Amino acid sequence: MAVDDSPLTRASLLVQIRDGSNHRAWQEFVGLYGPVVYGFARKRGLQDADAADLMQDVMRSVSTAVGRLEYDRNQGTFRGWLFTITRNKIFNFLSARRIRPQGSGDTTTNRLLDAHPDASDGSEVWELEYQRRLAALAMERVKGEFQENTWRAFWLTAVEGIAAADAGKQVGLSPGAIYVAKSRVLARLKEEVEAMQHDEEPSE
Repeated sequence: MAVDDSPLTRASLLVQIRDGSNHRAWQEFVGLYGPVVYGFARKRGLQDADAADLMQDVMRSVSTAVGRLEYDRNQGTFRGWLFTITRNKIFNFLSARRIRPQGSGDTTTNRLLDAHPDASDGSEVWELEYQRRLAALAMERVKGEFQENTWRAFWLTAVEGIAAADAGKQVGLSPGAIYVAKSRVLARLKEEVEAMQHDEEPSE
């Protein structure tokens, strides 16, 4: 796929979403970063509905601010900026829940705040969510390049953790062929993820 056609050329995408009428670019942006924000919020203790609401809130903030955002890698990555927005909104959400007048108090929220008083230790979790999203997108993009039994061999062994011999019985391949299929898919996925990561920053 040419770089210009890639929905994951982040620097280019940031330029495109400044145009409020470019719905395709915005959908691609939300498709990439929305699950990252949601997953991070869930890891920080928010319930499903609250995490979904927070994701929408973050996307609205980005939509409002992106027109004023100058992409300058020397000032930090866009992903770092998005992390800061998300982290702050989570902390504000938990703080608001903590001080909201309630007769019985919200002990769950109190515990979350006590565990993460300034939410400053979430960068590794954020990065993990981002890498998981890249892997998921890479799988979506390369799956069609392989025959069904090759992909299933990869999925059963690499994702579901089934032994090669047992996977071979399910897809009609020898254990050796299962290993070859798994290796082919993993190599292609690694290539795709590396290409997407390379697109994280614009060229000098």
